[in-house]
Amino acid sequence: MKRFKVEIAGEIVLAEKPGEAIRKWREIFEISQSELAKYLKISPSTISDYESGRRKNPGINIIKRFVNALFEIDMAKGKKVISKLMEMELSHEEYFKVKEFASSLSLEEFVSLIKGKIIVNEELAKNVKLYGVVIINSIKVMLEMPQEMFKLLNIHATDKAFIFLDVSTGRSPLVVIRIAPNKPRAVVLHNLDKVDELAIKIAEREKIPLIITRTPIQEILKNLEI
Repeated sequence: MKRFKVEIAGEIVLAEKPGEAIRKWREIFEISQSELAKYLKISPSTISDYESGRRKNPGINIIKRFVNALFEIDMAKGKKVISKLMEMELSHEEYFKVKEFASSLSLEEFVSLIKGKIIVNEELAKNVKLYGVVIINSIKVMLEMPQEMFKLLNIHATDKAFIFLDVSTGRSPLVVIRIAPNKPRAVVLHNLDKVDELAIKIAEREKIPLIITRTPIQEILKNLEI
C-alpha cells in the first residue's frame, strides 16, 4: 500500500496541473470535497481552490496529508478502492509487467544497457532518471485490457520507461500516451525499425525521449538485472 501512496503523491508533484491530479484521485476514491475537508479539518472551499488552480500549487506536506487521507477514509469504508487496486496489481501481468530498479538509472545508462537508439528528444537524456520499467504487451492492452487497469498503468508512468512489445508502427502507443494524464519518462518501441511519423510528432510535443531497440526482451531484462 505504501508504494501506491508514493506513486500517487509522485504523480501529483510531477503533474503540470497538480490540482487536476488531486481531483482525479479524490474522485477515483469516491470521496466528496466536503468529506475530505472534514477529515483534513479544512474548509471545502480550500479543497475546491486547490483542485481548480485558484490556490497556488500545494506543498509536499499538503500532498502527503491528502494521499494519507484518501487511504484512511477508504480503510474506514471497508477498503473498497484499496482492494480494487490490490486486485488489479495481482492480475495485470497478462497485459503489462512492472519492474522496479533498486536505485535510479540515468536514461543514458538505460539506453546503453538495452542497446537502444534515441530517435527523438536525445538532448533530454542527461536529465532523465528512471526508477523502473513497464513492459507492455501492446496488442493485448489495446484490445483486451479492462478499462479500470488503465488507472493502475497510469500510476506507474511517472518515474518509469514504458517498453512496448509487438508494435507495428508505434502510432497506437503514442496516441494513448498523448491523451493519458501521466506520461512515462521514456518510451521504448521494441523490435521496430521505422517509426510512424505521427508517433514521432507526439513524442516531440510531449517531450518524451523515444527509443528503438531490437535487443531480445530476455536479454534486456538480464542486462537491467531485474
